[in-house]
Amino acid sequence: MATPNLSSSTQTADVFAKCSRFTEAREIMALGLYPFFRVIDSAPGPEVTIQGRRLIMIGSNNYLGLTDHPKVIEAATAAVRKYGSGCTGSRFLNGTLDLHVELEAKLAEFVRQEAALVFSTGFQTNLGTISCLVGKSDYLVIDRGDHASIVDGCRLSYGKTVKFIHNDPADLERVLAGLSNGGGRLIVVDGVFSMEGDIAPLPEIIRLAKKYSARVMVDDAHAVGVLGAGGRGTAEHFGLEKEIDLIMGTFSKSFASIGGFIAGDEDIIHYIKHFSRELIFSASPPPAAVATCLAALEIMKNEPERRERLWEITRRMHREFRALGFNIGTTETPIIPIVIGEDLQTYKFWRMLTDEGLFTNVAVSPAVPKGHAIIRTSYTATHTDEHLDRVLEIFERVGKKAGVI
Repeated sequence: MATPNLSSSTQTADVFAKCSRFTEAREIMALGLYPFFRVIDSAPGPEVTIQGRRLIMIGSNNYLGLTDHPKVIEAATAAVRKYGSGCTGSRFLNGTLDLHVELEAKLAEFVRQEAALVFSTGFQTNLGTISCLVGKSDYLVIDRGDHASIVDGCRLSYGKTVKFIHNDPADLERVLAGLSNGGGRLIVVDGVFSMEGDIAPLPEIIRLAKKYSARVMVDDAHAVGVLGAGGRGTAEHFGLEKEIDLIMGTFSKSFASIGGFIAGDEDIIHYIKHFSRELIFSASPPPAAVATCLAALEIMKNEPERRERLWEITRRMHREFRALGFNIGTTETPIIPIVIGEDLQTYKFWRMLTDEGLFTNVAVSPAVPKGHAIIRTSYTATHTDEHLDRVLEIFERVGKKAGVI
């Protein structure tokens, strides 16, 4: 398409000008250090294939290793045979199958809430829940480390957003005490933070919510299936399941699928169902994805040894990374960030790990604070001891070569 002739007299800028000015990614590509949009040509598992090379995968959120579980694959296949490939419409109109209703009932029972509602993605779940519940006179109180979907949900709402220092109850109280009276208050936090791997101090958050008449919503995307004796998430981990107003979860992690859900009191879920634009105007999750979640949920309940193995791996990797001298921050979970520092240094470290046979992820500013870039690693129940030995051997060698340890 021809570039429009924008004369200075019109005082009109080209809306696409920013695109040509954005050169950072191409510069990293030219250096051979670009870590994003890599093409994987195998099933997700403890190892993956990229351009014919096998790499140990420590960069996925497949915490319970269910993506290739026979019962999961069979459930997805059977759903396609019965229902076809898609629903061709929104949940609100023609896109609600008996599978969706069954999954919602079982999810509500699992997380011990009255009702649940399934969305097409986890991101949409946060957008659709927050934006429809919070009105002009209301306040959203969020952790500075909250996921982008929470931040964007706040932007879409008509309420006022205020932030508190990451996982700092004292600062949360300062923020709550400073809010004017009259409006509603909703505190929204990640249960497990996706970059840091640490856990929200839920007991203190709930105590303050009661003191200042606020409601609490927990994004448990990285916690359901992982935290708690039964894998029910952050609330179960702390024994506070009856104290949480809303629990959000995604299907792209422990559930080995795609989608998301919100669970809470029936009247709240009923309201969201009728006012969430992200639900009403989005196509419904396809049958195979929903059937996968149903199968994964049953495995989650019936095979606790997977979660036990995940935590055995987690404890080992925490211990050994620290013993090697790596800075892994305040992580408490299978998400283990390796703090490198400056962005370019981190890209180079990632390249060295890749060349040695590891698939890891890079997080640089603004995803993390400037000067605090990380290699994000995460682990799955299907990693073997041999995989872990190899991971640690490579990190030690690369860490010393790069001067990180």
